[in-house]
Amino acid sequence: MRRLSKALLISAVAMIGIGSIESQACTNVLVTRGASVDGSNMISYAADSHGLFGELYYAPAGIWNAGDLRKVYEWDTGKYLGEIPQAAITYQRVGNMNEHQLIIAETTYGGRHELEDPKGIMDYGSLIYIALERAKTAREAIDVIVDLANTYGYYSSGESFSIADKDEVWVMDLIGKGPDNKGIVWVARRVPDGYICAHANQARISTFPQNDPENCIYAPDVITFAREKGYFSGEDKDFSFCDAYAPLDFSGMRGCEARAWSAFNILCDGKFTFEDENGNIVTKDAYDYIEYAMGHDKTKRFPLWVKPAEKISVKDVADVMRDHYEGTPMDMTTDIGAGGNALPYRWRPMGFEYEGKSYVNERAIATQQTGFWFVGQNRKDLPDMIGGIIWFGCDDAATSYLTPIYTSTYEIPESFREGNGNMLKYSPTSAFWMTNRVANACYKAYNIMFPTVDAEIDAWELAMMEEVKKADKEALELYKAAKIKPRRMIARNDKSYKIVDPYKDVREYLTEFSVSNAQKIFDKWVALEELLLVKFIDGNVKAQNEDGSFKTNGHTDHIPDGITQPGYTDKWKEAVAKDHGEVIIEK
Repeated sequence: MRRLSKALLISAVAMIGIGSIESQACTNVLVTRGASVDGSNMISYAADSHGLFGELYYAPAGIWNAGDLRKVYEWDTGKYLGEIPQAAITYQRVGNMNEHQLIIAETTYGGRHELEDPKGIMDYGSLIYIALERAKTAREAIDVIVDLANTYGYYSSGESFSIADKDEVWVMDLIGKGPDNKGIVWVARRVPDGYICAHANQARISTFPQNDPENCIYAPDVITFAREKGYFSGEDKDFSFCDAYAPLDFSGMRGCEARAWSAFNILCDGKFTFEDENGNIVTKDAYDYIEYAMGHDKTKRFPLWVKPAEKISVKDVADVMRDHYEGTPMDMTTDIGAGGNALPYRWRPMGFEYEGKSYVNERAIATQQTGFWFVGQNRKDLPDMIGGIIWFGCDDAATSYLTPIYTSTYEIPESFREGNGNMLKYSPTSAFWMTNRVANACYKAYNIMFPTVDAEIDAWELAMMEEVKKADKEALELYKAAKIKPRRMIARNDKSYKIVDPYKDVREYLTEFSVSNAQKIFDKWVALEELLLVKFIDGNVKAQNEDGSFKTNGHTDHIPDGITQPGYTDKWKEAVAKDHGEVIIEK
């Protein structure tokens, strides 16, 4: 396959392994406390699937009786897989976070398909949500995941998990052992404080320390099983999990690793600083690894984690999730596939054939098929009921907002509530449907319409970061007041007693904050879609005054003034001229 120069920015390249690219989705960015501006750990996640509806899952804490069972359904399909004994106590979970500020996200890498187990009960989604119900820390979550998969069998293909508590951030690669070997092989590594990590549908843990349980834990048979299967034959010290269980190909690099590279490139300002195998801190240019990201050179693999150029905020992480490779050789806004208005999306299927050759379009972090996405943030310096926030949104990250939801909430906002619409049923009160309406409006003239949406996103998210600081302060005052009160008890009708939550006022305040702000931004998006229709109808752009009102012709307030027609990009004009160049206006 020919090499692409930086000067030739195209998104249709000679295709290798298109099936792998087509089936995979999701991107995670992991940020440790020492790498963030406020000392929080953060994990971002885009749940990308053409069939996934965007809603915020919620399960309150529970106390269960001996003999109670928990049904298990495959997250991707809703297929019933079986049931397992319920835990005696389960923790509240809001989306992919729980009441103890534990965050779990994932990306699917597939790996060796012969290692899938159709008899398993635990799919990857169930592992996530059951672990959130049963674990308080990242290490506990890893134990729960391993125990569940080994006890009941693992139904899914290869997965990478991102797991963070208030102190630690871990990345975990796992895969099943096939229909004749119940359970999983796996390795988990702790991301060093001050560093960031990312993965996007390709296993990223290669070689790993085998005698450092504080920072690396793994299945006892992770190497021996690979030897038995013929995946590895070298010395133990040279064993690489990803090379054994998820062999790299073009699609793994170009369709997946490229997204992790791009996240690093943005957050590290083009310079990757990391510790090499000899323990030396080195800095390399991001473009030293571009041939790997673009699928040309497997030997140029970039590090598992790097230091960011500066401390990272929630907003920084959110904006990384909106990336389309802008300014890189994979920029999706600049080639002819972007059409006449620099659209950074390509409709599926990703691959196509022309004159006997196969091609594939880029797969960026931001994508049209996102169901929901979030930036989970846990903050050690605050009590759990205040410190845990999931900044949540639906649909394409580039044209949708994040709004903060405290994980101690009693209630999920109506716009995010489960059952408020689905992929086959429209709901006018659903954030998923409203953000889709805005996104699909922008897709018809992206470079003209997107700046209006982007400005609304920035204004909201930056304002919410400040509002969260105020809410934290108010909630903390309520928390301190509640802490000095005795725990109250009330009698039930059956003469038994239950403890009344002494922090009820805190949770009610944070619930109101979360729900009311989610409704505010939903209402803004309803108005935004109306604005997009009126302002950009039929390829025109109506001029606005500084206060946002439309300019009129001075004779009536019904006729606009200052209408412009931006037209198309030069790239598109060039293509049209070459294709239909006989139509020339003589001067």
